Amino acid sequence: MRITLAVVGRARPGPERDLFEHYARRITEHGLGKIAVKEVEERRPLGPEALKAREAELLLGVLPAGARLWALDAGGRNLTSEAFAERLRAARDDGLQDLAFAIGGAEGLAPSLLERADLVLALGSLTWPHLLVRGLLAEQLYRAQSILAGHPYHRG
Repeated sequence: MRITLAVVGRARPGPERDLFEHYARRITEHGLGKIAVKEVEERRPLGPEALKAREAELLLGVLPAGARLWALDAGGRNLTSEAFAERLRAARDDGLQDLAFAIGGAEGLAPSLLERADLVLALGSLTWPHLLVRGLLAEQLYRAQSILAGHPYHRG
């Protein structure tokens, strides 16, 4: 299964990008594939709702054809790491070829994108900076793969 992160904003050098690259590298080193990152950015000055709508268009435009979409949003479902791993296993075992995660910008994701998503997930009840979410998601993807492989990285 190929995984794509469709994200708003550009990751510049720094600790947030380092965190993402650390876990993305671990995923690749353990033969679990590679995470593709598709960054989009709207540079025109727009109001919050217009900006979210435009970012939704851009995010949807970079998704692989036929990809299942899971969106990250503070109002989404809170899953345990085990439940997240089980969702990934089910998608893989159902023959899903492409899974995409949408990460919005500072204003969040537009309702149109959230409605299009097959699953809307939260990374807890706290609000996280959108650039940090990449690293958190990569860690959870690595953790899920470890759970599914019975690797001791995850000690629940």
